[in-house]
Amino acid sequence: QVRLVESGGGLVQAGESLRLSCTTSGIMFSSYAMGWYRQAPGKQRELVATITSGGTPNYAESVKDRFTISRDNAKNTVYLEMNSLKPEDTAVYYCNVPSRRGWDPAGYDYWGQGTQVTVSS
Repeated sequence: QVRLVESGGGLVQAGESLRLSCTTSGIMFSSYAMGWYRQAPGKQRELVATITSGGTPNYAESVKDRFTISRDNAKNTVYLEMNSLKPEDTAVYYCNVPSRRGWDPAGYDYWGQGTQVTVSS
């Protein structure tokens, strides 16, 4: 059974950077695509970035050219490097493997605790 532990969030000013980490257990990490989601107050959870098992990334338009997803299979960890942060990036960030419904946020029974990112203007 997968277990996900997100970390690295914090309070930063607009324009600054953060690097999030998600450490997994209970799965053969190298075989799985991974995704980062976020949920802002009062909004639905949204997919931010994905990375295939082979390392190919994909990004939501809102974060393209600012965020970089990467993975370290030896550490069972996926990262999200976030640059040029904006106040609208404020959210709780989560990682996950794809569910039976793919990357649909409604398709999951389990989420980690997430990590809070707050960007002040």
